[in-house]
Amino acid sequence: MRLLNRSAGRLSRYRRSRLAGLVLLLLGLVITGGLTYAVMPTSQADSAQTNAVEVEEGRKLFLQGCSFCHGQNGEGVRTINGDNLGPSVVGAGAASVHFQVGTGRMPMTRPGVQSQTKPQVYNEEEIRQLAAYVASLAPGPAIPEEQDYTFEGLDEEEREAAIARGGQIFLTNCTACHNFAGKGGAMPRGGYAPSLDGTSAIHIYEAMLTGPGQMDTFSNGNLSPDDKRDVIGYLYSLREQPAYGGFTLGSLGPVTEGLFAWLVGIGGLVAFAVWIAAHTTRTSKKKKVEA
Repeated sequence: MRLLNRSAGRLSRYRRSRLAGLVLLLLGLVITGGLTYAVMPTSQADSAQTNAVEVEEGRKLFLQGCSFCHGQNGEGVRTINGDNLGPSVVGAGAASVHFQVGTGRMPMTRPGVQSQTKPQVYNEEEIRQLAAYVASLAPGPAIPEEQDYTFEGLDEEEREAAIARGGQIFLTNCTACHNFAGKGGAMPRGGYAPSLDGTSAIHIYEAMLTGPGQMDTFSNGNLSPDDKRDVIGYLYSLREQPAYGGFTLGSLGPVTEGLFAWLVGIGGLVAFAVWIAAHTTRTSKKKKVEA
């Protein structure tokens, strides 16, 4: 009986110890983590492990090629004069990285008013790794799946209706910058809206989702995923549309058409008038000589 009382007293003293709570907490975390990993499906465990590897590889690539402008933790860098050398990418999301790096806009060759489209520096796997690392910094737009920007599962009639809706959305929201045929145009302060002719569907979707440069951001609250898909369908339909009017002149609108009219139309008429006048003068001189 005395032995039992002594053991109970020791346990009571240990429970009152300051370390007892910490030990119990750590023990609970270890047990919970072990049970969670044991119960988790194999596919989810493999996916989590793969994502962790992508994040780590993306961090190495980021430190090597992006940290000079965007900071070692993606917080951005400012110069001594207070200029923004590279903005913060915390919260930019994987979609923004996939667009900027996938179109060659990043890394920039030199700071400028607007980043230019150029050949990719990183391959697709490295781009995914960079995107995974930036996504791990803070929540942001994810890279869209293929079904988000394709008409998969729609019949011909539904596709035509979707393209018509996409045309209305594009003409309402996008033509002021990209022109009615998506050929692009000049923007204030030295910027420009690029042509969408050669832009892939996933990058068009990501541009609407993240709003790069001077472009407005069309989040899913502004334009639903179906609306974005319909806009992409409309733009792709323009690429297949024949030039019914003959010369398209780049489809840049009334500026190029008016310039063509002045140079070719009015210019041709002036040249023809000059030729007629010169021919008339020579004919008059010949008649005078004969007389």
